[in-house]
Amino acid sequence: MLRTNQTFLGYVKELYDNQQRRENIMEKQYSKGQKLFFQNERATKVMFIKEGVVKCFFTEDNGKEYILEFLGKGEIIGEIEFIRKIVSLCNIEAMTDVTVYAVSPGYFAELIKNDIKLNNLLLDAFAERIINTASRASFQQLYTIEHSLAKLLELLSKQDMHMSKEDIASYLGITVRSLNRAFKGLSE
Repeated sequence: MLRTNQTFLGYVKELYDNQQRRENIMEKQYSKGQKLFFQNERATKVMFIKEGVVKCFFTEDNGKEYILEFLGKGEIIGEIEFIRKIVSLCNIEAMTDVTVYAVSPGYFAELIKNDIKLNNLLLDAFAERIINTASRASFQQLYTIEHSLAKLLELLSKQDMHMSKEDIASYLGITVRSLNRAFKGLSE
């Protein structure tokens, strides 16, 4: 549910602390509710989350949202768009106050070309995302909404996170109406 990557965080913190040119990596703050990336718009930086939690979500043509992931400390955002030279695939919004390390595109390109450690970290992150996506897809297909909701509520409790009904429904890929029925089913 909440993805973190302490190895990536340590890597980028070391780069930040040791950089010669302070414009290569900068710290930026975002307030709760503020968007870091907008779906279908060009991203200007690759970011590593230093503090806080963001949600990654698609907004469909009908206006409905589907939450892909919640990302926390050490997670990287904007790298796929940079590597593929495409616009942002989804929206990224701060769920809490967020601090990121924002890496300039030129410096990120230099790192990809010359830093094997970054490349290995990226490969590991991409593999982890594929595994998580496949696991989540199969879980949503094989279990009832009530079961998925119960597991999600358990995870939220363990991570001391709060989500609105709209976000819970978006994360489960259901309507708020279906979510209310699932809550009713759990209470019975």
